[in-house]
Amino acid sequence: MKIGTAIRTFRLQKGLSQGDIEKKTGLLRCYLSRVENGHTVPSLDTLSKIAGALDLPIAQFFADDSPGRPFNSQHISDDELRFLNQIRRYSSNLNESDRKLLLAMVKKFAATAAR
Repeated sequence: MKIGTAIRTFRLQKGLSQGDIEKKTGLLRCYLSRVENGHTVPSLDTLSKIAGALDLPIAQFFADDSPGRPFNSQHISDDELRFLNQIRRYSSNLNESDRKLLLAMVKKFAATAAR
């Protein structure tokens, strides 16, 4: 398992940026980028800080079949995951009627784009 990939996946699932993790841990954003891209491997102390910022137990990064990773098996790109997290964040403020309207609009856009 690649630790950097796991960190990125959990960070994006929680809707956090590298800057958010930087603020919570004091680790530089450029360092976090190097970790996520597999250019460097964090120490256990550093991994513990990252896990704390993500509200995860450190063991979660080493789990083979982690329940916190629903998107991995679907092969969603990082951009798609960011977009879906934004939709999730903003849609929590919508009432049921507005959610149905939003879904209808997305379906209409998707049908138009498919042509």
